[in-house]
Amino acid sequence: MAHDIHISAEFVKGATKPEHFPESSLPEIAMIGRSNVGKSSLINTLVRHSRMARVSNTPGKTQEINFFVTDMNFMLVDLPGYGYARRSKDQRQLFSELIRAYVLNRPQLVVTCVLVDARHDPQPLDLAMLEELELGGRRYAILLTKCDKLKPAALVEREQQVRDLVVNCEFLVDVVPTSSETGLGRHQLLGLIKRIVNLSS
Repeated sequence: MAHDIHISAEFVKGATKPEHFPESSLPEIAMIGRSNVGKSSLINTLVRHSRMARVSNTPGKTQEINFFVTDMNFMLVDLPGYGYARRSKDQRQLFSELIRAYVLNRPQLVVTCVLVDARHDPQPLDLAMLEELELGGRRYAILLTKCDKLKPAALVEREQQVRDLVVNCEFLVDVVPTSSETGLGRHQLLGLIKRIVNLSS
């Protein structure tokens, strides 16, 4: 069994506007995905903390960008979920602008992890986010979530489908199958983060 990587994180601040982003020299790893894709659960699995990111049954509960400093010399950034229709149109637009301001313009951001539910085909908003990052020249990884819900053959097929979608993408760094239930992908993701953080330092 691979040596377990222990990581701890501490909340720094939440931001609802770009001017509220913290001043920091640490490289930042961002997590983003559709509402209820399992982002909070994956973050909590990543840092082995059951309450670091709030897990909600209400899609779209995370309404600000939350910054956490880790003991691995990087900042973990939890972005609002996108694509949940029960918010007002103005609210959705505000979050869209907030997300875009962060992922396209934040100098400290070294990779954006886009979470995609492995049980379904990538949704139009997922593809739009990937395209935005690619056209913006920003590095990103695709994290397939809830992979424990798929049989092994179906998971292999889904991963290949996603890889085929992004085969010509210049700024994709990896596609990582994950599960918050089983811990699948945790070591691979932490290793990826460590390499990118070391490259940026």
